[in-house]
Amino acid sequence: CMFSPNNGWTSGAYRCHCRKGFYSAMRSPEFNGTLVESAWKEKEVIHSPNYDLLYTCKPCPPGCEMCVDDSPCLSPYNWAFRISLLVISMLCIVLSIVLACYVYRYRKLKVIKVASPVFLCITLLGCAIMYTEMAAIFPALDVYSCVATKWTRHMGFCLTYSGLLLKTWRVSLTYRVKSAHKLKLTDRQLLQWLFPILFIMGIYLGSWTISSPPEAIYIHDWFNLRFRQCDYNWWDHSLAIGEFLFLLWGIRVCYNVRNAESFFNEAKHISWAIYNITCVNIIMVMIHLVILPSADPDVKYLFGFIRTQLSTTVTIVFIFGPKFYRVIKGQGDTWDNRARARGVTASFSLNGVGLVHEETTDLYQENEELKEEVQKLAAQIEFMRIVHMEMNNRHLKPKHGSFFSQSNTAQSPIVRSIYTKFESTDSPGSRICPAAELISERV
Repeated sequence: CMFSPNNGWTSGAYRCHCRKGFYSAMRSPEFNGTLVESAWKEKEVIHSPNYDLLYTCKPCPPGCEMCVDDSPCLSPYNWAFRISLLVISMLCIVLSIVLACYVYRYRKLKVIKVASPVFLCITLLGCAIMYTEMAAIFPALDVYSCVATKWTRHMGFCLTYSGLLLKTWRVSLTYRVKSAHKLKLTDRQLLQWLFPILFIMGIYLGSWTISSPPEAIYIHDWFNLRFRQCDYNWWDHSLAIGEFLFLLWGIRVCYNVRNAESFFNEAKHISWAIYNITCVNIIMVMIHLVILPSADPDVKYLFGFIRTQLSTTVTIVFIFGPKFYRVIKGQGDTWDNRARARGVTASFSLNGVGLVHEETTDLYQENEELKEEVQKLAAQIEFMRIVHMEMNNRHLKPKHGSFFSQSNTAQSPIVRSIYTKFESTDSPGSRICPAAELISERV
């Protein structure tokens, strides 16, 4: 109550108003002091309710700094709708864990082994972390939920797409090799590139959390009602630019391997996932900042759910759908015949996508067998060349017998020595390639 001048030193020479955060019951900005004292006397003498009904200040509704009535200032939350979306996200987390268990169970099948089970599990771990963002933004936001939102979103993204891009980068390096020497990049070598990426992301998020943790600020929806949303500052913008450049590098790598052939089309599926997450992020940023910046909290929660599903769930479908489809059909341990028809070798596929150290011995044995086949074929060609030279060479003295006669006494020493060498090379226990057998039959 403030003194009113020019009214003399009399009772009621003042005017009253409600403090900040309260409103008048009679919706008047001020009270006349004389009327207030009169209503108070009536309340004391005859217990009149006028003072309590007309000259009291009531607190504003939650979230209102100033108000004139009891109209709400905060945007309402549809908790049933939000709980249903949260339950779906939690089921997706459980599904990711189940898929990781199945990857470990079928890790020795070719369709899983070629794709590197370690990186498949890392991808599923990142997807599960990205799903937990829906739990972080479920309640009314505060500092702790905003910090959890940033960590789950960016660390899950880093885990998921770093694993996918590193495998695609391995395919790109293998595809660009023009020499006969094989490029071997094992999972351990790729993990040595993955850990620094995760370490840098952890340092950035930790510095962000300690120095300037993201706060929940009030914004207005399209009904001019307020709700809390995590603040976006230069920390968010810098990290968003870095992730966008990371995705651009991934698109470039995927473009380089667009013509690379490999078993089970692993590189193609990863490329689809990278293209998808890039498009989804760009579209969602446009919706949040340009198209619907004043959407209510339930709509924004729905957009967050859609973004998570279109990026994370679609990635899981692209990467793991074809693999487990082959496992269900019983073809998980057989090579892709279409890839073989296009001339893709097993060694290229293993080098390009998911070279695992368990395959090293088999590849070495395959190379040794190939060398033996080439040596046998070379010995047969040399043998046929010399025999043909002696048979049709008019400068050599003709013999009564020939190499193909029943008697081997008439053979020349050169033919006999070559034949002996050929017999020692092509022992009964050795395998002869079909081309060599065909040539020997024709001779």
